[in-house]
Formats: sequence, structure tokens, C-alpha cells
Amino acid sequence: MSSSRGVLLSPITWPIGRVNAMNTSLWYSEITAPRPVFNGTLHGDLTVDLAIVGGGFTGLWTAYYANKLDPTLKIAIIESEFVGFGASGRNGGWVSALFPAHFTSLARASSRDAARRMHQVMVANISDIGQVANSHNWDIDWAHGGTVVAARSSLQNDRALADVKEFADWGFPHDLTYLTAEQTRERINSTDVVGGTFTPHCAAIDPYKLVSQLSTYLHSRGVSIFEGTPALRIDPGVVKTTEGVVRAPNVIRATEGYTKTLPRQKRSIAPVYSLMVATQRLSSSVWEEIGLRERETFSDYRNLIIYGQRTADDRIAFGGRGAPYHFNSKISPVQDMNPRVHNDLRATLVELFPVLKGIEFTHAWGGPLGVARDWWASCNFDPKTGLGSSGGYVGDGVGTAHLGGKTLGHLITGTESELTTLPWVNHESRKWEPEPLRWIGTNLGLQVMQRADSYEEKTGKNSRSAAYMNRMIGH
Repeated sequence: MSSSRGVLLSPITWPIGRVNAMNTSLWYSEITAPRPVFNGTLHGDLTVDLAIVGGGFTGLWTAYYANKLDPTLKIAIIESEFVGFGASGRNGGWVSALFPAHFTSLARASSRDAARRMHQVMVANISDIGQVANSHNWDIDWAHGGTVVAARSSLQNDRALADVKEFADWGFPHDLTYLTAEQTRERINSTDVVGGTFTPHCAAIDPYKLVSQLSTYLHSRGVSIFEGTPALRIDPGVVKTTEGVVRAPNVIRATEGYTKTLPRQKRSIAPVYSLMVATQRLSSSVWEEIGLRERETFSDYRNLIIYGQRTADDRIAFGGRGAPYHFNSKISPVQDMNPRVHNDLRATLVELFPVLKGIEFTHAWGGPLGVARDWWASCNFDPKTGLGSSGGYVGDGVGTAHLGGKTLGHLITGTESELTTLPWVNHESRKWEPEPLRWIGTNLGLQVMQRADSYEEKTGKNSRSAAYMNRMIGH
């Protein structure tokens, strides 16, 4: 093995993990450099100042800002597989200002001013990530092109207009603008476009490139990263793992969709699967037909969420919901692949862009994201016990995890900051229902959204059940 700045470089592509990561995500397969091994597996007990369970964006950013604010802290990250194994290495690569709880829900729990501040911080958070990457010369395929959402029916157009009005009513008329059909097609030449919206507040990235370079930087700063080390239990001052006990006055849980693997946490965060596909590299003539010249991220106003981006190497990475919630919050590598949902995603993308008919889809993957019972993301820290967490991002974690890590850095070090007064800080979501109620309710909601799109397409009428579901989750 060779070394670089104290980081071991393995000639073996993926030495850790029960899953062949090369078949898991487009982003993993794009990495050609040898993968850093960091500190390997934990062997024996360890004492540090800050222990972080989870080697995804939340854990990595928490370590980054804690180290930046207090370089004397001894920090250890404990990861059951390898850094970026979870949603951080499998997501759609949207660095957005989206927060799962909407303005009204935030204001109801705090104040109108606090809800506005939350949005303003989420917007600034996008540029913050870009500036950090730029300051360290990290190549993460950054493109701050915004998001275009197409309206492809009169009902979808009504939703677009309602969204624009909501942003204007909250004092942000320039954060979401309405596009005519012609203006929408100038950005995304999709079928059946009747209108749309555009926000400048989103960047497209290769998320695993960010994971890789952020973790390598942390290790060069003296942060210990132990992979292949599952945490069995978290208590104040203690993390019990399969390989030893880590003691620390401050312990952060950064486990998102995998939170259910820890004792007493099975009903805290529901792991809900989101799946993705990716196309072959597309020719310039195909891109001339599709658009997305500024690498805008894109979606439409259907009820069941879809999301996509034009990658830096001219593919389309495209994902959406539709996979079922599994009984008792089961998580399994088998569930990363769902032929029905993956086929639906391919068909949907070709429906949006008929020019793609006959092209090859080279990748298909998926994984669990984390959903709190009230659809709120939260960032929590108790200085008395030293326990903290951030998560429940509902699929919008690339940006929000950075904010969570930065906020936890301030809370851990006792640094005064506007971030520590935002309405998601120390928000307590109620527990999910026990099984089988959790399984019934979650999958019923999924079916409602799936059927709503079909109902609206056939009848031209809004789905009342979908509207009810959106009210239930604060949308």
C-alpha cells in the first residue's frame, strides 16, 4: 500500500462492507482512484472527546465543524460499513434549500420570523457548501444551476401557481418564479409542458465525490475514521461496538435511515426506500433536444416524487419514490433493487423525454432514507448528557446534513450562533406507531400518492386523498 498525508490507499476497490458497492450506486462506480482505508476496523477500547456514530454527510460535517471550531478535540467516527455507504453515497445529488416541514408548520411550532429565518439559512447553506469545497479544491462536479419543476397538466399548473404564491406571501417572491410553457421548455424540453417553476437555490453534485474528499480531509486533520465497526448501543458517554467500547463526553448519532438498528430507536426514524437509475452518456444532439444546459436539477408536479439531474459526464441520474416500506422497518441489500420500480423509473424518464427511447440504462440502485413521524428534520443536542443527533431529512439530506453538522459543531463546542436558535434545533418528533400500524399506514400513504396521479390523469380532478395526505405531513 502507498500513503498520502497519512491516509492508507487500498489497491482493493471496496475492502469493507457486506454489499458490492460497485453495483449499488452510479456515484460509487465513477470513482477510479484507490479508496482510502483510514483507520480500518476498531480494535479494542478507545477514549476521545467526541464520538460520532455514522460515516455519512451528517457525521462527516459534524466532525468538520467541531474540528474547525476546536482543533484540540479528539474525534472518532464509527461506521458500520464504509463512509458514504448509506444515503450519502446513493442520493440524487441535489444540494437544495428544501426542508421537509413547510413554512406554516414551522411557524405554528415557533413563529413566522423563525420560519422565514429557517428558509433563509437553508438558502445560504447551499453556497456555504460550495465555498467549503472550493476552499479545499475539492472536485465534486458542482453546478449551481437551480431547479426547474415542470407542470404537465392543468392541475399541476395550479400547484405551480400555488407554490409561487406561497413563496410570495412569505416574503420570498424571487426564490420561486413561475415559468410559462415556453419558458419551461427553454430549460427542460419535456412532453406535455403547460408551465412550471424555477428556483435558483439548488446545486447538482456528485455526492460520493464530496464524501470521499471530505472524509480524506478529516483524516488528514487527525480525525479517526473506523469503518467496518457496527455500533451496538449508544448511551451517555459510551458507544458500544462489536469491536470495543468508545468513551466520550459527547456522542452524536448520525445514522438517518439506519437509526432503527440501535436499541430504543426502532420507532424514531422510519427507513423509506428511494430508488434511482442512470442512463449511458448522452450525445450533444440528445442534450440539445432535452435542455438542462445549466445542469438544472429537475422534477414535475405529480404527487409521487421524482427527481433528476444532468451529471457532469452527461448522463441523467433519475430517481423517485414508489418502493414499499418493509415490515418492522426492515433494511436489506435485497431491497435496494426493485424491478417494478426501476422499470417504472425508466419508463417515466422516456415518457418525459421521448428522445431517450432506445438508449441504454447503465445503473440501477436504491437505499433507505430517514423519515420522522411528523415529517420534520431535527438537530438535537443535550449538553447535560452530551448526546446529540441530526436527521429525518426525508430525502433532502445533502444540504440539510451540512446544516445539521455545522449546527452540532456549534452546540458541541458551546459556540454562540444564529444556527443554534433555528426552529428545528431540539425539535422532538413523536414516535412512529408500533407494527403493524406503521406498516399499514406508511404503505397506505404510498398507495394514495401512486393512485392519485392516475386518478388525476383520467379525471382531470384533484385527488382529495392526496390533498389530505399532504395536510397530514405538513405540506
